[in-house]
Amino acid sequence: MNLSRANTVSRMLILLLCGSTGVCLAGGAAADDAAHVRVASYNVEFSRSATPEQIGAMFKPYALDVIGFNEAPNGDWTARVGAVLGMNYCYVGAISSANHVNKYKSILSRTPLEGARECRLEAKTGWNPGSAVMATTTIRGLPVTLVSIHLCKSQTGDGHARALVASVLSKAIGQRLLVVGDFNNTLGDPDMLVLAKVGLTSTWDDLKMDVSSLYTWNALDPKQREGVIDHILHDGASGGHAVAGGIIELKKPLSDHKPVWAEMVYPR
Repeated sequence: MNLSRANTVSRMLILLLCGSTGVCLAGGAAADDAAHVRVASYNVEFSRSATPEQIGAMFKPYALDVIGFNEAPNGDWTARVGAVLGMNYCYVGAISSANHVNKYKSILSRTPLEGARECRLEAKTGWNPGSAVMATTTIRGLPVTLVSIHLCKSQTGDGHARALVASVLSKAIGQRLLVVGDFNNTLGDPDMLVLAKVGLTSTWDDLKMDVSSLYTWNALDPKQREGVIDHILHDGASGGHAVAGGIIELKKPLSDHKPVWAEMVYPR
């Protein structure tokens, strides 16, 4: 199948998903010679409510290239999700958020990972320790760096976000950077503004989605909802933008968080 026809089929599949999976499409067609990258993020609450196989089956319709997990069990949990999806490359961090049991960050990819590593993050305000796991993978000929995070919230912008900027992001802006995970912050909160100042853009903004009345936590108990705190951010300097994506609404939640996804388009 040639690239032009493949992109047409991809867009048709996205349209078929619109009615049932919380998908939002951005206006305007992407150029046929652009590279499409499908990414998702999911806080799985240490797999308390679902097996990795169930989570893999849920993600199947999205034909994802990379996924960032947080609050994931260590060991082979991420690889078991990948076995369902045909995504055979993964990296699991060794620092559990706040030293809790099975709250690791991990990356799952359809293509090989390079430079996989974990960076410890300390917050001046909030819980410690935190961390970010990251790796670079080549998708349709273009290298993309995924950073999977689980951040604490502060009222002053002195949470893990500031450490993330200093330790990771300041060195990677412009490298087709995707930062995904449970930020524990809604758009406009002080820690999110710290990230915006270094050029990170939310896919919600790309898609012109008003998420102020939506939520990604608590999927299991909506009475405790705290808004959209799970995000996919990208650096505007790379020239990429989201053309589709959304919050995945499940009839039976598989975690206390809702998964989020996006389709990015990058110029060649």
